[in-house]
Amino acid sequence: MTKEVVVEKGSFSGKDYQDPPPEPLFDATELGKWSFYRALIAEFIATLLFLYVTVMTVIGYKSQTDPTLNPDQCAGVGVLGIAWAFGGMIFILVYCTAGISGGHINPAVTFGLLLARKVTLLRAVMYMVAQCLGAICGVALVKSFQSSYYTRYGGGANGLSDGYSVGTGVAAEIIGTFVLVYTVFSATDPKRSARDSHVPVLAPLPIGFAVFIVHLATIPITGTGINPARSLGAAIIYNKDQAWDHHWIFWAGPFAGAAIAAFYHQFVLRAGAVKALGSFRSQSHV
Repeated sequence: MTKEVVVEKGSFSGKDYQDPPPEPLFDATELGKWSFYRALIAEFIATLLFLYVTVMTVIGYKSQTDPTLNPDQCAGVGVLGIAWAFGGMIFILVYCTAGISGGHINPAVTFGLLLARKVTLLRAVMYMVAQCLGAICGVALVKSFQSSYYTRYGGGANGLSDGYSVGTGVAAEIIGTFVLVYTVFSATDPKRSARDSHVPVLAPLPIGFAVFIVHLATIPITGTGINPARSLGAAIIYNKDQAWDHHWIFWAGPFAGAAIAAFYHQFVLRAGAVKALGSFRSQSHV
């Protein structure tokens, strides 16, 4: 009789998977690759479309609920519809661009992936530039199509709502971005992808849902930034004092939240610090 070996469901041998090596901090060879420029174009167009659809939704909702134009205050898509517009567009655009650029569409996501050594510094900086330019162009399209409503209804710009302190606004942006970037890391974890073949296909879904849920929670506080390009594009095109008063919140909060999420996923959940320490100790005994 042969001895039966029982393998626990969902378990896999450590030899089945190896962590991919970290990306180099600098890699000038990327400048000579068409795939690099194709990724920049994908990030630019995706962020343009994201801002166009979402800010257009915000302006449309505010015009439909303007008591001077429509006495029915229940008209329009509501806050739930706005959150769906943001989350749904992220789901669609990440699905479309993940295989080309990684589907970042957000400088905070790019920053988190840079800290985790998933992208090079050059790619991260150029992605952020492309995302910001795409956001500016997307909001400019909204203004050109909705010129009669755009300025009247705030241009879709983020701002700290009355009754909330600056600390509350920063905390909301940090926590909201943490949820998003943590979801990105978890949904795209190569170890999970190696174990469950369906994970890469489903990755855009939880990322879109994370954006949707965060918007439900933080629209009343800051209008929900969690994406510096989104906040910058709206602020530049609207260009009123209220759009710039607390604009720093929409950079400091998301970048801090992304950094915390990167640290938590890489060094706590994936035990990056423990692995590095173990590697150091093994080398010291050689």
